[in-house]
Amino acid sequence: MKDAFGAPQSLLILGGTSEIGLATARRLITRRTRTVFLAGRPSEGLESAAESLRSIGAQVHTVAFDALDPGSHETALGKVFAEGDVDMVLLAFGVLGDQARDEQEPLAAVQVAQVNYTGAVSASLVCAAALQAQGHGSLVVLSSVAGERARRVNFIYGSSKAGLDAFCQGLADAMHGSGVHVMTVRPGFVHTRMTAGLPPAPLAATPDEVATAIELGLRRRSGTIWVPGALRVVMAGIRHLPRPLFRRLPV
Repeated sequence: MKDAFGAPQSLLILGGTSEIGLATARRLITRRTRTVFLAGRPSEGLESAAESLRSIGAQVHTVAFDALDPGSHETALGKVFAEGDVDMVLLAFGVLGDQARDEQEPLAAVQVAQVNYTGAVSASLVCAAALQAQGHGSLVVLSSVAGERARRVNFIYGSSKAGLDAFCQGLADAMHGSGVHVMTVRPGFVHTRMTAGLPPAPLAATPDEVATAIELGLRRRSGTIWVPGALRVVMAGIRHLPRPLFRRLPV
């Protein structure tokens, strides 16, 4: 059934153990979502995530999916859409990497790019085509404010998100008028397993806060959202700082 008022009945999460993805699923299940597909590498963590959503009333299926294997995406994700219409796809996988290590080990840096950009491009195109074929649905992609301007401390991760962000803007234009809504989410620092041990940045958020913003963005049919919203103004200023001044900022 078609999604209405930001409340999809069916949800596919790419990156099925993502804390932001699961927080979003929990929020949507309390509204209208009844069927959830969690796509990720088979693991105890994926099964545990599925059980946690079943416990609050959803029908949950796990799907074997590997971001690093684009050749398998069409088959793996095609099986989900063959089950029936999917109202919303949330692309929630990604890796932060280790900047210091990755600068010294180019293959490690390449893997960051392959997960965050190449894998995401492949999965997004497969899902967008399927949503377009069914005539409706939302594709929500987790990008990052790190992609708005690369910083010395994480430019490998930031550049991968910059590429993904630009791709999503173009994909949204390509889907315009097709019935498919593409929304890019630009969170700042989020308290998750991925950022554990890192000093929190100003305007840090929680997975639940990102989930709340995603639901609001769905209702508004937003094209791009920042979490928290104040980051939109902050990043507008940072994008236009002269480079010598930008290098000196503690960001």
